[in-house]
Amino acid sequence: MSTIGFIGLGVMGCPMAVHLVRAGHDVTGYDVVPKGVDALVAAGGSAASGVPGAVAGAEVVATMLPQDEHVEAVYFGPDGVLENAAPGALCVDFSTVRPETSARVAAAGRERGLRVLDAPVSGGERGAEDAVLSIMVGGDEADVAAAAPVFEAVGATVERVGGSGAGQYVKAANQLVVGGTYALVAEAIVLMEAAGVDARAGLEVIAGGLAASRVLDLKRASMLAREFAPGFRIDLHHKDMGIATAAARSAGVALPMTGMVAQLVAAARAKGYGPLDHSALLKVVEDLSGRPARPASGPAAA
Repeated sequence: MSTIGFIGLGVMGCPMAVHLVRAGHDVTGYDVVPKGVDALVAAGGSAASGVPGAVAGAEVVATMLPQDEHVEAVYFGPDGVLENAAPGALCVDFSTVRPETSARVAAAGRERGLRVLDAPVSGGERGAEDAVLSIMVGGDEADVAAAAPVFEAVGATVERVGGSGAGQYVKAANQLVVGGTYALVAEAIVLMEAAGVDARAGLEVIAGGLAASRVLDLKRASMLAREFAPGFRIDLHHKDMGIATAAARSAGVALPMTGMVAQLVAAARAKGYGPLDHSALLKVVEDLSGRPARPASGPAAA
């Protein structure tokens, strides 16, 4: 088993680090917020007071951070991973960031004798808690193979999709599909309810046919009940849609539906729905349709 330094113990990172402890790894964690560090220690991990302490002597460095600027600070800062990780360490960045950021981190890591993988995940908080994340990995094949015990502890589906930065392109594709599916499910609910149709029964039928999806499986009941406690917040999906539209521009392709979904997500955020689950796109569609909004329930819906 490996010695692992885990940086970023938030909603996703904390359960991932705990699963690594349960798999037998020696995990030392750091986060600017004590809550995740305390949970890791309670599960049998160790706490560090900063990035240098977390990565000192670690065979594997794992990071799960919110945005590009956090990844850049943690890797490139004077007390960062690149300056403090041991030569030969395997760095696995689970964060969702721009492909260019991942490629730059990987190139800088190679210059310092580090092996770097970008490994963004899909599955949300529930997937992290249940250790069934889908992991899309960019980097060298040998490094992906070396990281297998880490991936196996936190995920159910792992695929190498190309070189450095490739994982981020696939994650962008994932997020545009997820966002588009939420938008269409929201429109289906609004249509059925406005027509006086039993929307619950309607979604049951839809979920059993060609339109079946994980979104329908996991979220149709909570969407019908207007329960938007966050598994993945609108704020984060807004960031991810920005990555997707920028990736399309850099790849020189037109993604018109992606642009439309990005605008719906931006509208949700502008309306103050940012802290809610991304299924709260339903509220935007209701607003656009002039439908009376049903009160959202759950502690995060106020």
